[in-house]
Amino acid sequence: MERKNIKIEFRYDGSRYYGFQRQPNKETVQGEIEKILKIVTKEDINLISAGRTDRGVHANHQVSNFYTSSTIPVEKYKYLLTRALPKDIDILSVEEVDEKFNARHDAKMREYVYIISWEKNPFEARYCKFVKDKIDAERLEKIFSSFLGIHDFRNFRLSDCVSKVTVREIYNIDVKYFSENKLKICIRGSAFLKSQVRIMVGTALEVYYKNLPKNHIELMLNNFSKEKIGYIRNTLFAKKGYKFKNPKYSSYFSQKSWYNGIYDSDEILNPEEKRFVLIIKEREK
Repeated sequence: MERKNIKIEFRYDGSRYYGFQRQPNKETVQGEIEKILKIVTKEDINLISAGRTDRGVHANHQVSNFYTSSTIPVEKYKYLLTRALPKDIDILSVEEVDEKFNARHDAKMREYVYIISWEKNPFEARYCKFVKDKIDAERLEKIFSSFLGIHDFRNFRLSDCVSKVTVREIYNIDVKYFSENKLKICIRGSAFLKSQVRIMVGTALEVYYKNLPKNHIELMLNNFSKEKIGYIRNTLFAKKGYKFKNPKYSSYFSQKSWYNGIYDSDEILNPEEKRFVLIIKEREK
C-alpha cells in the first residue's frame, strides 16, 4: 500500500498542556493529535514538527507532517481532526506533500513572540507578562541586541535540556508597542533550546531594571575563538559517525566515549544541520 506524507498546519492554546512533545501519562499537544490520528487511520502515528513548545506556551502557527498508508482522502483529515480534537487545538490546513518533506529539517526559521503589559488584566494572564510600569521599548531592544548572532546559549536553558549542541543563531529581535499598554518582543532564530526564550526575556528585563549589570548578557554568552568554532562545527559530523581525515579532529573526537567514526563521506547531515554548518563556517572566516 502506498505511503502518503501529510502536512498539517495548526495553532493551539498551550495553557493546560505539559508542552508540545509527547510525554507518558501527561496531556500534550502532540499526544492529543496523535491519539486522534491513530483512531482515524488505525495506525501508530509519529508527528514530525517544526518546533516544540514548553509547558504553557502557545503556538499561532505550527507545522507538522506524518506518514500513513491509510486510504482516507486527504481532504477529509481537517474535518475529522477538527471534530475530534479539543477546542484549544485548531487545524488550519491539511495537504499531501512530497515524500521528502520534513517539517523539522525543512524549517528555515522559528519565531517566538513574547507579550509584556503594564496594565494587569486577569483575562490575559495566560498570554502576557505583567510589569508595574511602562517599558521603554527602544532601551529594551538595545539590551536584546547582545543576543544577536551566533552564540553558545548553554546558560540560557533549563538544566534538564537534553540538546547536545547548544550553539544557536538569533537572526533578529524586534521590541515594539502594539497598544497603549503592551509591547511585544519578536525573536527569530535558527532554533531554540528548552525555555531559552523565557530565560532570555527574563534576563533582559533584569538588566533593564538594573538588577543585573549592563554586560551580564555578554558574560553569560560563551563566545569562541576560531579554533573552538571549528570543533563545534565538526561535532555535528562526529555525532553522525564521520571518520575524520584531519589528525587534529580525529585525535580529539577519538577521546569521546560516544564517538564511533564509520563513514568516509561527509554527506551524512540532514538539511537543517547542513544550513547550520554553513552558518558556523561564516563565523570562522
